[in-house]
Amino acid sequence: MNKPSRDDCAPYYQKYIDELPAGNILEILGQQLSETLKVFNALDEQRARYRYAPGKWSCKELLGHLIDSERVFVYRATCFARNDSGPLPGMDENLWVAHAGFDARDLAGLIDEYEHGRRTSIAFFKGLDDETASRRGVASNCEFTAGSFPFIIAGHERHHLDVIRERYLNA
Repeated sequence: MNKPSRDDCAPYYQKYIDELPAGNILEILGQQLSETLKVFNALDEQRARYRYAPGKWSCKELLGHLIDSERVFVYRATCFARNDSGPLPGMDENLWVAHAGFDARDLAGLIDEYEHGRRTSIAFFKGLDDETASRRGVASNCEFTAGSFPFIIAGHERHHLDVIRERYLNA
């Protein structure tokens, strides 16, 4: 899959995609899986509930947000790849995190859920050929290609890993 062009996804996500290194997106997703597991496996339960400021998400909530977001992005890619062009609804990540109860969950369980989800995502995207990846649909009132989503997932996660390193692990 080639890096999406500016008209292959909502402009909001382009900033995430632009920050990705060159290379095979499936390999990038696999490397990121290892990197993210290393970050979260290094936390204990207390550190995983840390918030760097009032009203900010904890590390557990950030991980839960990554899990939820990837699930939504893969669902959108699946719909568009199967020629169901939507429109699909958006997601309110703040509402979702507020009602998910991530801090009450076991960190190891969240890590396991993340790992399984990422492996499933990679397997799905591996099965897309160029024609299928180029199919379009509408989500959150914007047009996307099915093939833009692995790049969005990787760029979105890279952004949040940078935030975790900067504001949570260095605190």
